[in-house]
Amino acid sequence: MSREAVQELQSLSLWHAVARGRRDRAPLEGRLDVDLAIVGGGFAGLSTALHAAGRGICVAVLEAEIIAWGATGRNAGFVVPNFAKMDPSDIIAHLGPERGERLIDFASGSAELVFDLIKRHKIDCDPVQKGWIQPAHSTAAFEKVKTRAGQWAMRGRPAVTLDRRSVQELTGVRGYVGGWIDRSGGVLDPVAYARGLADAAENAGAHIFEHSRVSVIERGAQGWMLTTPSGSVHAGKVLIATNAYGAELDPVLKRTYFPLRIFQIATAPLPGAIRSRLLPGGQGVGDTRRNLLTFRFDSENRLISGGMHIFGAGADTRMPRAIWRRLATHLELPDIPPLQYAWSGMAAIEPDYLPRLVDLGPGLIAGFACNGRGIAMTTAMGKVLADWAGGKVPGDLPLPITRPWPIPFHGVVRYAPNFMLSWGILRDRLDRAGNPT
Repeated sequence: MSREAVQELQSLSLWHAVARGRRDRAPLEGRLDVDLAIVGGGFAGLSTALHAAGRGICVAVLEAEIIAWGATGRNAGFVVPNFAKMDPSDIIAHLGPERGERLIDFASGSAELVFDLIKRHKIDCDPVQKGWIQPAHSTAAFEKVKTRAGQWAMRGRPAVTLDRRSVQELTGVRGYVGGWIDRSGGVLDPVAYARGLADAAENAGAHIFEHSRVSVIERGAQGWMLTTPSGSVHAGKVLIATNAYGAELDPVLKRTYFPLRIFQIATAPLPGAIRSRLLPGGQGVGDTRRNLLTFRFDSENRLISGGMHIFGAGADTRMPRAIWRRLATHLELPDIPPLQYAWSGMAAIEPDYLPRLVDLGPGLIAGFACNGRGIAMTTAMGKVLADWAGGKVPGDLPLPITRPWPIPFHGVVRYAPNFMLSWGILRDRLDRAGNPT
């Protein structure tokens, strides 16, 4: 690999800089006929390719850049088998009992699916399945997470409520009122995981092409034709699995979600004395603040955290430093190591914070908006989309499916998450003032 290529990978994220198993894949040349064409080489596309190819379906994946170039390679590596905002009772109220329970079942086993695939295909991605912890930053938040944990536990999930002392012992952080843990969750290296999925899909018979940007998707008499700079694919069915990175393919799709830029940082490896205090079990943490605080360690003891972008110039410099200072404050790290990596990526947020499928025509579907639960949700999404590729009716899949209804006044309201975050930061401060620790 050239020096320029190495530098480009290092600029994408920590994971691209350190992950193993990178190999170049050629772009598509000429014409290829397949049963299923997948646009996007991230978790959703690769999981679909792996599961579909395993059923004997002829599959081609067309990635505009390289495997895991988009949000797949820019997240923090959390494997979280639940929803960002909604509890099971909320989902049933929103979707109804039958569809709601199907979506809950879909999500509940998603982390096990991820770690099972890792074991089955021997994917070298530093997996740690010791649980995902959600500490409560206020008394009101603790009451809510107790209900949340109880609802998942009633469904047979390994969900346990944690008191103040248990949270402090597990996280090494003081000040939380309590919390809960889903022991099926965990952390991993997302780029290494994606590369392992790609290898496994190819071993199952899938075709994967990099540097093959799809410019046009056209309906023909016998299916769909996808055009790239140096080739074309004729497919009976097409999956668009680009999430927030494929807006140019369909101008309507980009108006169906809120785009949100999320920054991530990684410090230099922490000294042993500090590392032994924080997350001694290796779990991942995402607390209940509206301005979410997350943290975890990688295999080299780098401390990793993230934050959302509000507004203002100079975000590439300003946001990483702000996240770094926030870690130092909340984790009580007066001598926190310097920043070693900083990067950002785009998330697609649905108004109801649920993942969904978008029906774009006969045999054409888009999978969208995992709302911060990408690794678990998109891996599970790939498995059910393989059912669709094999002939299952879209309406029988566990994910909500809709026509592409644009959000009204999207050009303005697309900034709603940014305004809500500003208000959320203020409310977090009020919570803290009214909740002495």
